[in-house]
Amino acid sequence: MNTHDVSNTASQFTRRDTLRQGLYGAGGMMLAPGLAASAFGAPDPADHKPAAKPAQKLPPMGKARSVIQIFLWGGMSHIDTWDPKPKAGREYMGEFMDLVKTRTDGLQFTSIFPELAKQSDKFSIIHSMTHGNNGHETAAYLMQTGHLPGGRLAYPSVGANFALFKWPQYEGLIPPYVVLTRAAGRFSEEGFLGPKYKPFATGGNPNASRFEVEGVVARGISDNRQNSRRKLLGELNTMEHLVAQQPTMKDSVDAREVAYELILGKGKEVFDLNMETKQTRDRYGRHTFGQECLAARRMVEAGVPYITINYPGGWDTHKNHFTTMNRQCPQLDQGLAALLEDLKQRGLLDTTIVWCSGEFGRGPKVDWQPPWNGGRNHYGKVFSVLVAGGGFKGGHIVGKSDEKATKVAERPVYPYDLLGSIYHLAGIDPTAKLPHPLGLDAHVLPTLSDKVKSGGLLTEIM
Repeated sequence: MNTHDVSNTASQFTRRDTLRQGLYGAGGMMLAPGLAASAFGAPDPADHKPAAKPAQKLPPMGKARSVIQIFLWGGMSHIDTWDPKPKAGREYMGEFMDLVKTRTDGLQFTSIFPELAKQSDKFSIIHSMTHGNNGHETAAYLMQTGHLPGGRLAYPSVGANFALFKWPQYEGLIPPYVVLTRAAGRFSEEGFLGPKYKPFATGGNPNASRFEVEGVVARGISDNRQNSRRKLLGELNTMEHLVAQQPTMKDSVDAREVAYELILGKGKEVFDLNMETKQTRDRYGRHTFGQECLAARRMVEAGVPYITINYPGGWDTHKNHFTTMNRQCPQLDQGLAALLEDLKQRGLLDTTIVWCSGEFGRGPKVDWQPPWNGGRNHYGKVFSVLVAGGGFKGGHIVGKSDEKATKVAERPVYPYDLLGSIYHLAGIDPTAKLPHPLGLDAHVLPTLSDKVKSGGLLTEIM
């Protein structure tokens, strides 16, 4: 089907599509990427251009159903965490000279990651991620779109593209692209796809006694009160049954029932962490990040295609670097290790991609001078990324940084390579054409004419 044959596609809309459009648009609680995706039609495989990548023998397109992206916005230091260089001394390593062995040959972490070290057979570490960009907004755009910043088009993030391509198979009530709990605000994640592809930000705090998800769990209103309001509305609306079979009225009634199912039924239950055992919640950690990881696992079980956890507090540690790292790294260690172990035990890791990274790393040489007093600055020349599940092999190391973690020594990996591998494992063609509202030529990832850098997809761990 041609990507611009709108009239032909419109005739294929189902009642469920109509209800979703009414619920997401008029109700204001959720976003409806699906209807817009259907209106443009599925991307035509024949309408592709070759991507800027070296010839590779790729594995078959994968079938990963969901992605959990843990975005360490602000940029987590690589030398303090997953790529330590103890021989470089205190000038580079600062306070974190002690190391812990992992289950992966040749891979060591600093000692603040003991739980992840035990789970290293479930993930691989990229030690040679690079793009050379030191700006928060531009580097975040690069890492989450694969496109160079500053072009004439504002491309959608990987999450928005998942919403576009996975929606036809997705049957859930929760939006297909969810952010826990706030958007990072570094760039417009939906890009030119428009507001229907904007991520649904939950708000609230999953570590609170009640996870108050915006538009789903109302603050100060119990479920009993919501049900009472629903009953009262039905009793007052005496005319509804007289016109209930009219198409317009029936769609309105059906949309309202779908909304109630989200607020009071199965949709809401996904966000109810009190349904988990105390032991499970404790294992993830009784802190915001740990409970965000638990909420993400529950969304994977509900089939949500793309979940982003924007790490609460961020990692922009120009000052108070080691204080922040000593507070946040143990929480990252606990929550991420529990997530990987839980996904594996539940048989979900094979179909769920997990990737964890900031937009860049931090300067490997500690800045001891005032006003930084032991801080680290932005660093895009080389940094580390964790990838797991969904077709990524565990227990491997990709690439290598030099002896002081200042540059790539072996096997550079660029944003194009990382995102292209994720798309491939999820069965999304990275060369597919995107539906630009003005009909401009745009693709999931850059093409040869865009001169993007590529070291090749991550075939060694796929």
